[in-house]
Amino acid sequence: MATTHFLPKDKLHFLWDTSHEPALRIKSGDTVVLETAEITDDQIEFSSKTEVIDKLDWDRMYPLSGPIYVEGAEPGDTLAVEILDLQTRGWGWAGVVPGLGLLADDFDETLLRTFDLSDGKYVHFRDDIKIPIEPFMGTMGVCPKDAKEQNAIKPGVFGGNIDTRQLTKGTTLYLPIEEKGALFSCGDGHAAQGDGEVCGTGIEAPLYASLRFTLIKGQSIPAPQYKTSGGLTPLVKDSNFYGTTGVGEDLYKAAQDAIRAMVDYISKTYDMPKIEAYVLCSLCVDLKISEIVNVEQYIVSALLPLSIFKKE
Repeated sequence: MATTHFLPKDKLHFLWDTSHEPALRIKSGDTVVLETAEITDDQIEFSSKTEVIDKLDWDRMYPLSGPIYVEGAEPGDTLAVEILDLQTRGWGWAGVVPGLGLLADDFDETLLRTFDLSDGKYVHFRDDIKIPIEPFMGTMGVCPKDAKEQNAIKPGVFGGNIDTRQLTKGTTLYLPIEEKGALFSCGDGHAAQGDGEVCGTGIEAPLYASLRFTLIKGQSIPAPQYKTSGGLTPLVKDSNFYGTTGVGEDLYKAAQDAIRAMVDYISKTYDMPKIEAYVLCSLCVDLKISEIVNVEQYIVSALLPLSIFKKE
């Protein structure tokens, strides 16, 4: 029979490494209930001020719960991770860290905003702005092949820090197994984020999670895949969107231009400092590749859900 396991909060690691002792050993079909740490390993708290960012110990960033050893898992198999439940633990933060983010050259100042998430439905960014809470874990992955003290910030075909906002409750994530036992780990909880996480943070938040693991033997996939439970923007789909674009031969630069235009639009339209508008983009604006077939002239769109503004 399938079993439910509880993973203690202190079973953490900060690097991908095949030598990590498994925090749990489970079988295919089992469920794991766990509590993830916030991305700075609690160096930032609800009462923290902006100055704390300059004092962060980066060796404690990206604490990952795990690893979880799945009996019978071998390289060439696939691990299905069904997200049964995700809940925030009452608070979160977002901000700008110098040197990080899509527009790092535009914003060299530091910003920290903390948020009360206790109502469970909305992030109250401002009195007239509320963003739906849609929890997901930014990092979900199996151990990379032959990993030795591998940094957890960079994602890969094994998963890891993929920051895919569609990995919410009801979604199933599929991961290609690269090491015996799979050695699955997760963390980097978010309460909200737009596609792109453009300022470098979503609403970073500790989470409660319930995950069910199923081993698919003899089936290999080239990189993470997932199946969602419904529409991609179900909490904002019934209202209007405003879009800005970036155009050019470089997709990265086009994405930058689309976000620069959106920052300007939000700042002017909603009377907001540009750095705050930049953070808001990271929390709810979705970057889309609108057109890539015309050689050397690509289109990236940034889409803002107008439902977050009360006056809309």
